[in-house]
Amino acid sequence: MLKINNRSVGAAPRGLRLSRWRRITFWLATRFGWLALLLIGHWTRIRLVGRQHFERLRASGTPFLICTWHGKILIPIFVHRRENLCGMVSEHSDGEMIAQTLHRLGYRTVRGSSTRGGSRAMIAMIRALRSGAAGAIMPDGPKGPRHHFKAGAIAIAQKAGACLLPLTFASSSCWRLKSWDQFIIPKPFSRTIVLYGEPRAIAASAGDQQLEALRQQMEQDMLALEAEAERQLFLPAPPQTSPTVT
Repeated sequence: MLKINNRSVGAAPRGLRLSRWRRITFWLATRFGWLALLLIGHWTRIRLVGRQHFERLRASGTPFLICTWHGKILIPIFVHRRENLCGMVSEHSDGEMIAQTLHRLGYRTVRGSSTRGGSRAMIAMIRALRSGAAGAIMPDGPKGPRHHFKAGAIAIAQKAGACLLPLTFASSSCWRLKSWDQFIIPKPFSRTIVLYGEPRAIAASAGDQQLEALRQQMEQDMLALEAEAERQLFLPAPPQTSPTVT
């Protein structure tokens, strides 16, 4: 029986082989990573643009899957904490650290990716979406290529009757890690804009060619959303239509 994972945090799962240094890193990350994420979220001033797309889908009961690039997950995790979202996280050790951090922040997870445990995770996510949960996925994870929208998110959304909701952020000052995903961490006292794109529905009858066209379109939509977030970051904030997060 497949379950949505919400297990206790702090310890490495059985069967996960880690070096002594990695075990120390794992212990620190799973106990204090969520606190570091909260600190980062609070030290940057966040403005939400397009949040109405998220609110409208949730209010209508429409299943939806948030799509965020791997390198841009930090601030979306902060913004949507305690909102009972279900995230898909890979099964390797880095994924385990992310999963346990998510659990501390009020998320549920299904475990698997395009490289490991993918079928199990897809089935679990489809069931979660059909039951009314809102989901989240990194379509270029777990190891890239960066900004390549993989077909798994499309397949999950179609089978669950869910919409795809693009989401990204941009910060006025940030650290960019030298990792394959160029992971972004906003610096203290920076300004950050979180930008939601237009949801995209997928016809249940869509064939392979239509799904591939949609996959390519989602990839272009998310790249365009990245550029739009950077542009809007330096525009004056409308006082009523773009709420802030503190």
